[in-house]
Amino acid sequence: MGLKGKVAIVTGGAMGIGKAIALRLARDGAAVGILDVNLTKAQEVVAELEEGGTRAFGVQCDVTNYTNAQEAVAAVARNLGAPDILVNNAGVDRQQFFLETDEKLWDWMISVNYKGFLVISHVTLPYMVEKKGGVIVNMGSDAGRVGNAREVVYSGTKAAVMASTKAMALEFARYGIRVNAVSPGPVQQTELLSGLFEGEIGEKIARLVPLRRLGRPEEVADVVAFFCSEDSRYLTGQVLSVDGGLTMVD
Repeated sequence: MGLKGKVAIVTGGAMGIGKAIALRLARDGAAVGILDVNLTKAQEVVAELEEGGTRAFGVQCDVTNYTNAQEAVAAVARNLGAPDILVNNAGVDRQQFFLETDEKLWDWMISVNYKGFLVISHVTLPYMVEKKGGVIVNMGSDAGRVGNAREVVYSGTKAAVMASTKAMALEFARYGIRVNAVSPGPVQQTELLSGLFEGEIGEKIARLVPLRRLGRPEEVADVVAFFCSEDSRYLTGQVLSVDGGLTMVD
């Protein structure tokens, strides 16, 4: 699955699943731009990539701020080249019963998870339209497919991302741009859900998974890499669960 000569942007690429995606795309030959609110962590990933011989660039980016996002993507284009691949990975979550949440929390999740995906896509797509080709991979969640208690708002934002993935795929197919989404189930050791799947809770959830274990960030990254590659050249508008069979939807 060679990506040599391609330029990839990964939002939220400084840690967790995002970092795993950045490392995997680099391994496949892509130059990688890391967009993250945490510039220090982003630069650490850049240094790791560069040590391995990958061209990489990190930039601080608030995906909810249109001007900031536009400037960040332009900075990647100046330093690495116009993007061929966009992975919309940035996201936030906080597990809490709905009646214990407030409007501030709703706005935060909707802004980062859904508006942020729209903003980064909107400022990156013109580069791909000009090239008449490109790949976008969005990060959904099985919470958005089946719903999770204590994740009412999060589930809604991820459902919105996955619905918009299909609409975007339809709209931009005429430009040779493919748009797909990955929908992870429970994944261990991600900063977004730090501590959630540890100990007895993790063991209980693992027993519900047909493959009897939690997923790993690298396993999500492998599927993202597939969507970015020519091996998936006839796939667009698809949402693929990476959950060990937990949700098995038709």
